[in-house]
Amino acid sequence: MAIQNSLRVMSIDDHPLLREGIAAIVNSQSDMTLIASAATGAEGIEIFEQIRPDVTLVDLRLPDLSGIDVILAIRAKHPTARLIVLTTFDGDVEIQRALKAGASGYLLKSMPPKQMVETIRAVHAGKKGIPPQIASQIAEHLGDEQLSQRELEVLRHVAGGNRNKDIAEILFISEETVKVHLKHVMEKLAASDRTQAVAIAVRRGIIQL
Repeated sequence: MAIQNSLRVMSIDDHPLLREGIAAIVNSQSDMTLIASAATGAEGIEIFEQIRPDVTLVDLRLPDLSGIDVILAIRAKHPTARLIVLTTFDGDVEIQRALKAGASGYLLKSMPPKQMVETIRAVHAGKKGIPPQIASQIAEHLGDEQLSQRELEVLRHVAGGNRNKDIAEILFISEETVKVHLKHVMEKLAASDRTQAVAIAVRRGIIQL
């Protein structure tokens, strides 16, 4: 039962078990209530419009849209909306992308429930909800040189199992140019070979498989 003046929370996550877990944690607090949940990005945006929750928890991987797209869509209409990413992904690039899109907090599903409710309260109070382990993840790669658009394309094709010759044909560039791009990618990611470059890029959220 919603308590008068309690903090109104909404969750957008496609896992029923997780949604129930979030509801149980939030509703066990005396100062907050879970007023709605959605299983897809589109449904989440629609429900947000109807109920305007105080704080919304958003998963990064949804069946239809990415959590980033959901955050951008909500913030475009409601610039003061308070959104927290709740995900299993802790890649520094993913985290920065979410914060840039307008998320006020970033939580991992592996974190203790206490951390979740404290972050909800902090974000509702207008603060940033960035736990220390997330902040250190961002700090670790702060000065790193970004991959160029072309380097990203080459890396995605490598991740897709394509050889240099195939990538050259797909991108209409020479095989030599593909090798140069890959060399830069490995230097920027501190990888010893193409397989490790893909693994690092996936872990950090630079590319998705």
